[in-house]
Amino acid sequence: MNGWYALLAAGAGWLIAQTWKVIAGLVSGRKQPGKMTAGQVIGYVTRSGGMPSGHSAAMVGLTTYIGLGWGFDSGLFALALATTQIIMYDAVNVRYAVGVQGEVLNEMLKKEGKKPLRIVEGHTVAQVVVGTLIGIITGVIMGILVKA
Repeated sequence: MNGWYALLAAGAGWLIAQTWKVIAGLVSGRKQPGKMTAGQVIGYVTRSGGMPSGHSAAMVGLTTYIGLGWGFDSGLFALALATTQIIMYDAVNVRYAVGVQGEVLNEMLKKEGKKPLRIVEGHTVAQVVVGTLIGIITGVIMGILVKA
């Protein structure tokens, strides 16, 4: 197993999750096809928060691939799993709370006529679960492709 493929599994999971956000925006009507500039598309793809979690998809894709390639009883898998759990916990608990607090703070700043802060969004549990499913599928597919 090659470590570069592990990075590809992570990158593919992230790209699929982030692309989903753009497609969902177009389907829901929040974004209009042909009216989005390249910069807006890039901004939408690279933003944090939203459905699904790109962080979860990337890390679970990486972790799944490592488990398949190096073994679910390996130290490398244990390290990947622990890191993934920390990132997912942070997305749901810490970053989500900071995003909510940021919105309240921006309302206060707006009333004072001051410039709002950039808000970094976190994720709901559902967004992390969907990202996790994308990551598992991505990691398994990458594992199958590499063994083929």
